Amino acid sequence: MSFSDKLKLYVITDSRFGSEVDQVKQALEGGATSIQLRLKNVSTRYFLDTAKSLRKLTTDYDALFFVNDRLDIAIASNADGIHVGMDDMPVEHVKEIAPNLIIGSSAYNIAEANYGINAGADYLGVGAVYSTNTKLDARYLGVDGLRNISKSVNLPIVAIGGISHQNCEDVLNCDIQGLAVISAILNSEDIVNSSKEMRNIIDKYI
Repeated sequence: MSFSDKLKLYVITDSRFGSEVDQVKQALEGGATSIQLRLKNVSTRYFLDTAKSLRKLTTDYDALFFVNDRLDIAIASNADGIHVGMDDMPVEHVKEIAPNLIIGSSAYNIAEANYGINAGADYLGVGAVYSTNTKLDARYLGVDGLRNISKSVNLPIVAIGGISHQNCEDVLNCDIQGLAVISAILNSEDIVNSSKEMRNIIDKYI
């Protein structure tokens, strides 16, 4: 299975919903294929300890493990990759420092997508597709905007932003390689079952 095949159900952690280790274990049990550790306002030691725990879990479940933004944590925890936004360390510098990491680059429009491609990113995180409570300042582009980007680039795309069990089929129809989800899975009463349900939908398209 290539790395892009493992992008199909990409779950991003969120401290609001409890322990990252518990979240990830249940999501993986339900069929998540990639995990991204996103932490804000915590100590480097806590970030690294959490990353090492998730690295072990993702290895056990044969899933990819990404760290958001922090290249030092990604390297120290032996992560598969890192995801960077437009305000984070530039893709080309990440590639220079850690050429073996899978690099994801955020994109809201075609210009940002082309930057990621030209800088050497391995996949694009495109969104927000819909308005989202997870990132209140996120601009959203809708399925038409997502489709325009997917038609214009030749790089795996993971769609993100407000994606739920109810709207994910519209997103999957945009010729993408994966869905990045937070609340739809982690804020559910049954993370395992919620992951299974979304993975079953995704498997019909990807």
